Amino acid sequence: MVEVDLSQPPFTLLDEAGRERVRQGVDLAYFDRDEIILETGQAGENLFLIHKGEVAEVDTTLPAARARIGHYTRGDLFGAISILNGKSRYRFRAEQESLCYLLPRALFLELCEDFPPFAEFFRQTLAHKAHLLTEQRAEGGVTMAGFMLARVDECMREPLLVKASTTIAEAVATINERHADSLLVEGDAGPGMVTKTDLLNALVVEGRDRESALDGIGSAELITVTRAQYLFEALVVMTRHKVERVVVVEKEAAVGVVELTDVLSYFSSRSYVVSLQVEQAESLEALAAASRRTPELVKALMAQGVKLRFAMGLLAALNGRIMNKAWGFLVDERYHRDSCLMVMGSEGRGEQILKTDQDNGLILADGLEWPDCAEQMQRLTETLIELGYPPCPGNIMVSNPEWVGTVKQWHARIARWAEKRDGDSLMKLAIMLDSHAVAGNPALLDRVRDELFARCAGDELLLSYFARTILRFSTPLTLFGSLKRPQHGIDIKKGGIFPIVHGVRVMALERRIRPTSTLERLDALAADGRLEPRFAEDLGEALSLFTELRLKQQLARLEGGDEERSPDRVVVQELSSLERDLLREALHIVKDFKQRLSHRFHLEYS
Repeated sequence: MVEVDLSQPPFTLLDEAGRERVRQGVDLAYFDRDEIILETGQAGENLFLIHKGEVAEVDTTLPAARARIGHYTRGDLFGAISILNGKSRYRFRAEQESLCYLLPRALFLELCEDFPPFAEFFRQTLAHKAHLLTEQRAEGGVTMAGFMLARVDECMREPLLVKASTTIAEAVATINERHADSLLVEGDAGPGMVTKTDLLNALVVEGRDRESALDGIGSAELITVTRAQYLFEALVVMTRHKVERVVVVEKEAAVGVVELTDVLSYFSSRSYVVSLQVEQAESLEALAAASRRTPELVKALMAQGVKLRFAMGLLAALNGRIMNKAWGFLVDERYHRDSCLMVMGSEGRGEQILKTDQDNGLILADGLEWPDCAEQMQRLTETLIELGYPPCPGNIMVSNPEWVGTVKQWHARIARWAEKRDGDSLMKLAIMLDSHAVAGNPALLDRVRDELFARCAGDELLLSYFARTILRFSTPLTLFGSLKRPQHGIDIKKGGIFPIVHGVRVMALERRIRPTSTLERLDALAADGRLEPRFAEDLGEALSLFTELRLKQQLARLEGGDEERSPDRVVVQELSSLERDLLREALHIVKDFKQRLSHRFHLEYS
């Protein structure tokens, strides 16, 4: 029996008996430098797993300078497609003396038949492989467990539906009897919600009689989710809408209610009480204490294998609530309706998991008189620093008068930036395009963004200048399509994240797409027909992979790791076989995307 490491996919998709069949059935073979292991057109007789050495994948139909299209090292697999398709499409050649484990064709096909996930691994898209990597990283082998698997219908209460003619006294009795916090009240336009607090206000503040009907009490606008959604998503919805309960609907009918207390109780052992601590904070000190726990929340989410898109959604909502509460503590309420605090950059896109530099600005209603606005904004910047948001090196903050202005002043700035089209102006347009309101009146930001779309969306020359930035950084692939492997690592932000984020941003500007999240923009572009759904999905998965690899570096630095290494740099040699495979595929997708953008915006002439 040959000793072989089977702790990585696809062998983790087998059970222990299946892995034992592999150990019993594999052989070990030696290949000399430049020896052809598998020839183009040759029928596949073995699946190869590299134990030592390096193997090149060669497309014999291409000129010699471009024929080397793949590179495989220790832990990598090749040869499966030659078995499944009956012949090899490419040549595989040893680039140095190599040792490979050989899994015979017959045994490989038996395993594929007995273990469908094992067979599917070799036909998967990038999205499926990224999902597998997420599962693999879950602590203790727990795959998408707990938090991620819990669905709304596991935590919802039966709805208490009463008629609008029900009296306050009857409503209180029903709530007490059923140990509930709210009721759904039938109305002509559908059900509305009445909470304990609504009933108390009706009796004490409004002076209603206890025999008064419920009609007119509470909220007619319901925040809803579906029973099939993840409980995690329900928590995001509550945080974003600043509510403590959501109504579960099915075919437009209310079938349940999910309370914030139930959600947090369900996850009480998992650090997700950070959201509750933020909501309950009654001072800046309490808010700072809750804010400091967000890295703990990030590590818990990643350890549970939560999909990055959901993690980013929750953290973006939490960061927004932290800033909103800080604003509420510092800014007089009389200015709230006539001002809007916006965040920009990755925070505006909802793609910043760990706190980074502040990127924020302030929009004021035309004609607003706010004598001490500058002093208030300076204090807000200092407070956000105390809450863990470092100052922006480029001074894009509300403490800088250049990022504070009335609606008319912002319109004038946008017109000036669109006309100048220099690097600084285009950067500012990009920042504004990603802006998201976190406090005050969001309608003011809508008016500013309307002007931005009106000025820029139809300007082909500006769009070409705007898109040109994606060519600023090269994709870290060799001439032959393999990963570059500098000792100091490849810059995943410049080579992977930025081209996707900015390229999608340009397309969103052209199509006047309102969402700021890159993933939401990709969904909208696919729905609009500007991107094929499969390619949009692969771009999203590539972005998630790059973001997760970068996040791992950031968490390592927080835990006292290598302070010298930039969190943007990923050392290829330190990645697992599956991670290298995914990274190579993701960077090829980035390269393809850049070529598409170059053709669409005529960047080949720039």
